[in-house]
Amino acid sequence: MMRSLDIAGTGMQAQQTNVEVISNNIANMTTTGFKRRRPEFQDLIYQDMRRAGTMSSDSGTLVPAGAQVGLGVRTAGIYRINEQGTLEQTSNSLDLAIEGTGYFQVTLPSGEYAYTRDGTFSMSDTGQLVTADGYPVSPGITIPNNAQTITIDQTGQVQVTISGQTTSTVVGQLQMATFQNENGLAAMGQNLFTETQSSGNAITGTGQSVGFGSIRQGYVEESNVNVVTEITDLITAQRAYEMNSKVITASDEMLQTLTGLK
Repeated sequence: MMRSLDIAGTGMQAQQTNVEVISNNIANMTTTGFKRRRPEFQDLIYQDMRRAGTMSSDSGTLVPAGAQVGLGVRTAGIYRINEQGTLEQTSNSLDLAIEGTGYFQVTLPSGEYAYTRDGTFSMSDTGQLVTADGYPVSPGITIPNNAQTITIDQTGQVQVTISGQTTSTVVGQLQMATFQNENGLAAMGQNLFTETQSSGNAITGTGQSVGFGSIRQGYVEESNVNVVTEITDLITAQRAYEMNSKVITASDEMLQTLTGLK
């Protein structure tokens, strides 16, 4: 069996993964707070046909380079590119964007925390600040039902103006979370992430403090997907897939030649 068949097969599998990542990026080009992904590939082990550094004669001369045949490629990881997305103004008082580093904290029905860059928040029937799926923002913040205006400053302090009062009232303080390794967070869908051992424990703080970005009221963070780049990468992946398939075709033709020998 020719090694080239298996080698080209791993190349086709790698490019299939590449296309799947690109398609997910394009599908989420309008998803609030989405961070594009990039696959990383590694070459597989090598088979030594002649090992470098071995003696080639009794006088002690050494093989300078040797001969190694690679056995293909594999997917090493799929990384998130955590660069800042463009801030889009919505003028909705409960739309929040993070400019800089950090995630909003969300309490899941299980009681565990999840983290998100999607700040399209709403109020529940009890006035609690919640996500689009109804998960409460942590720490819990409740807006009084007689609040006329809601103001959230860049540090995350929430103030409301209540009917009949001339001064604003502080009703809560949004906390943000950062991680030693953002790429270690596990995506769970719904624009949410959960921490893992690779991400490290959440480090909490308020907006504009050391290591944390600023909160912008009336804005949302757009996806950081660059469509032109994705389409270019898609064409490259398609051509690489085709070339690997050509290798399989060529290897098959060579095998047919061998089986036809008498």
